[in-house]
Amino acid sequence: MKKMFISIAAILLACLALFWGAQELDSSSSGSESSSKDLIIYNWGDYIDPKLITKFEKKTGYHVIYETFDSNEAMYTKLKQGGTNYDLAVPSDYMITKLRKDKLLDKIDTKKLSNFKYIGQEFLHKSFDENNEYSVPYFWGTLGIVYNDKYVKPGEISTWNDLWRKKYRGQILLVDSARDIMGLALVSMGHSMNTTNSSYLKAAKDKLDKLGPNVKAIVADELKMYMAQNEAWIGVTYSGEAATMMDENSHIHYVVPEQGSNLWFDNIVIPKTCKNKRGAYQFINFMLEPKNAAQNAEYIGYATPNLAAQKLLPKDIRNDQQFYPDMKTLKNLEVYRDLAKEKVQEYNDLFLEFKMYARN
Repeated sequence: MKKMFISIAAILLACLALFWGAQELDSSSSGSESSSKDLIIYNWGDYIDPKLITKFEKKTGYHVIYETFDSNEAMYTKLKQGGTNYDLAVPSDYMITKLRKDKLLDKIDTKKLSNFKYIGQEFLHKSFDENNEYSVPYFWGTLGIVYNDKYVKPGEISTWNDLWRKKYRGQILLVDSARDIMGLALVSMGHSMNTTNSSYLKAAKDKLDKLGPNVKAIVADELKMYMAQNEAWIGVTYSGEAATMMDENSHIHYVVPEQGSNLWFDNIVIPKTCKNKRGAYQFINFMLEPKNAAQNAEYIGYATPNLAAQKLLPKDIRNDQQFYPDMKTLKNLEVYRDLAKEKVQEYNDLFLEFKMYARN
């Protein structure tokens, strides 16, 4: 009888243990700040120094889960669909406007970020977040032209129109981006990169068709490798990508066309899916620490909006106007605006037509 009571008691204890275990599991999976030690970050590929993630994990005890996307549109779709509880994401300027409109972002209380003070005023109060309620500046840069001085003389390229020279036949690489490539054609014709005028857009596409014979390929990340390996004379890409190429090949140079170009901003946001607000704030503040921001800027190659971090960078980096342009150049640059869905589709369709033409 005693053994039977002991057996029954053991069974009851086991049941209680399973019950409380299930309760703890439910609590953990509910995403409460106190129980979750995971921090899920959604960012562009190779867009943070991995050593900083390790440093953050050791400092805070959080486990960082790092996922990547290759376009703002892909990132938007993933956030819109839900499914993954991303705590942080890094969209570009115009996409922040779209995310805000669709109520996919939480507000950010900058008073909780002791290192927010290091962000320069010139990088705040932008059109996509005028009151700095939803985003924290991460990196900024420009769209421009890289060229190899083994084939192109310094000063030979200073405007977008120079790309159409017959001497560059089959020697130009273009980044695979509708807004950027349609945009450079628009600027070359004296129009805004944000135009919604269909006749301007059609004219830009027609002009791009004339560029087709000069285009060697329309690519993404491979552009860095091809230029660094002297496989093309010229490329249209972003300032940070250009910096990487220049580190690998001393013959590579970068120029922002004097006609104007795109000035872009990538920013850290907190999606509505965030389940670890405490960790999200800690990570943002960690990345705003001047030493960390400087380390990240050196690793990535893009310009940092963190003024204290800029001072920690080597002089040859912080004084390089290719990547930290003067005010005269900045005045000719445009930030992309979020366009209506049908207008974005029009840009994409025209660009696709051009890509098909350029490949023939």
